Amino acid sequence: MPSKRLKEFLDNNDIKYLTIMHSLAFTAVDIAKSVHIASKEMAKTVIIKVDGELAMAVVPANFKVDMSTLQAALESDNVQLATEQEFTKRFPDCEVGAMPPFGNLYEMEVFVAESLTEDRKIAFNAGSHSEVIQMEYRDYEALVKPSFVILYN
Repeated sequence: MPSKRLKEFLDNNDIKYLTIMHSLAFTAVDIAKSVHIASKEMAKTVIIKVDGELAMAVVPANFKVDMSTLQAALESDNVQLATEQEFTKRFPDCEVGAMPPFGNLYEMEVFVAESLTEDRKIAFNAGSHSEVIQMEYRDYEALVKPSFVILYN
C-alpha cells in the first residue's frame, strides 16, 4: 500500500493514479524494468542538503545527481548528499530509499530534472520497495510545485 500520507493527499486532491505492485527491488532502474516503465519516466528521489537544509532532487532512474552542477544551478554555497541518519526520521511512513518525490508532504523543497517534464506520465516509489505510483506529470507538477533545474550531466 502506498504511503498513507501520499495516498490521502492524492485522493483528497482528486488525482487519478495507478498503484503498481512489483517484486522487491531497490534501485530505480531495476524497478522501472520490473514494472515495464521506461527509465526516463521512472523518477528517483535523492535526498540532498542545500546549505544545510534537506531537499529532494528528482531525476530519471538512469541518471545520477551531479552535485557540482546542482550547486552551480542553485547558486548555493554547499550542496551534498544527505546521509540516511539525517533524513530517515523525516519519512516515518516510508521505507528508507523509497521516498516519493513529494517534498511538500515532508517540508522539503523539490528540484526536478527538466527532462522529467517532457513526459506525459511520471512514476515513482510509493513509500515502499514493492510499489510504484504512476500519474500524469502535469498533476504531479501542480501538486508539488517543484523548481526545475538540470540536475545531472
